[in-house]
Amino acid sequence: MYLRIRDLREDRDLTQGKLGELLGVSQATYSRYESGKLDVPTDILLRLADFYGVTVDDLLGRGEKEGRK
Repeated sequence: MYLRIRDLREDRDLTQGKLGELLGVSQATYSRYESGKLDVPTDILLRLADFYGVTVDDLLGRGEKEGRK
């Protein structure tokens, strides 16, 4: 479900544990975000978008390829 946040993390050679630490959540919680087993809270989405320099829409996969311009 949240493949984009995994891809962004991996592109920056970050572990789930390190990113969880930066966000104030456990590695297990962050892993559940990436797998879609747990919805990412709005405040975490905003922090991820700021951290990666992207929009929340980009994190959620709502880019141009889905008809947005």
